[in-house]
Amino acid sequence: MINAVVLSAGRGKRLTPLTDTHPKCLVRLNGRTLLEWQMRALCACGVTRVSVVTGFGAADVACALRTFGLPMEARAIFNPFYAVADNIGSCWAAADAFGADTVLINGDAVFEPAVLERVLAADGSDIAVTVSAKRDYDADDMKVRVCGDRLTRISKKLAGAVSGEAIGMIRFRRGGSARFLAALRAVLETTEGTGLWYLSVIDALAREGGVGVTRVDGLTWAELDFPVDLRAAEAAARVVAARLFADAPAVAL
Repeated sequence: MINAVVLSAGRGKRLTPLTDTHPKCLVRLNGRTLLEWQMRALCACGVTRVSVVTGFGAADVACALRTFGLPMEARAIFNPFYAVADNIGSCWAAADAFGADTVLINGDAVFEPAVLERVLAADGSDIAVTVSAKRDYDADDMKVRVCGDRLTRISKKLAGAVSGEAIGMIRFRRGGSARFLAALRAVLETTEGTGLWYLSVIDALAREGGVGVTRVDGLTWAELDFPVDLRAAEAAARVVAARLFADAPAVAL
């Protein structure tokens, strides 16, 4: 059984005023929330259980999950440390949701179902980071270096030539979840641990070896961090809608 963990605890302050009263995952794109687009894409790809980590606006997110009416198990996991720890804390709050086949997804990523289909079809490493190439990269992109099908580095601070950008989706299979959680705990036991991104843990594991990549070049996805990202996120949502509602009347969108 494939399950997913979605990290949606953050407020998304950089999207102010859109996130003054509700979290980033409840920003509406073409009539539906970002979270609903994610949930519908997950459902379309056969994911049967989803754990959404909440923080800011937790009650609103939990309420939204109950309104989607999708044939899947969906639960909210509250991260009480969302305001004082980075997303590494959200991963730890959802530790019991990681299983033998788990997809970890950032709560600000909009993606067409074909992205997740490719991730689920890949038969690679126990830990596989989803990456996509583009022409130029900026300081906020989570850049990666790849050697063949192996991830060697992942960081926003990578300088020089890079192989692509991590899109906010990682698949853990077999012993991958246990390996990730053990490394996560080791980092959280350090004094600086709560201030780190969970991808800092993936970067450390990549340096040890055994972290792969799944490339989704040419497929549609978008990350919503700043108001300027809204246009691309709405365009990605339209692609998702075209796939999910191909036989529905236009008013359903």
